[in-house]
Amino acid sequence: MVPKFSPKTLSESDISRLIEMAWEDRTPFDAIEKLFGLSESQVILLMRHQLKRGSFELCRKRVTGRATKHVALRSKLVARAYCPTQYKNK
Repeated sequence: MVPKFSPKTLSESDISRLIEMAWEDRTPFDAIEKLFGLSESQVILLMRHQLKRGSFELCRKRVTGRATKHVALRSKLVARAYCPTQYKNK
């Protein structure tokens, strides 16, 4: 059973960033949960409601079973939650 949550408690920019992180290959769901307090199943539920059906299905197909999306399945050599070039300083 997925705990209930209200996306109304998240700003539009938070929802956008959360979906972006969920779509990324190297950002684990554990990092999303740490930042936003939403479990993987809650993130999937949010994405199901926020994205078009085709986009949601494409995203799910892309990340399902991907080792980089789960810290427990990652190589112990990867200690970061995002790509080093993701946040470029201007």
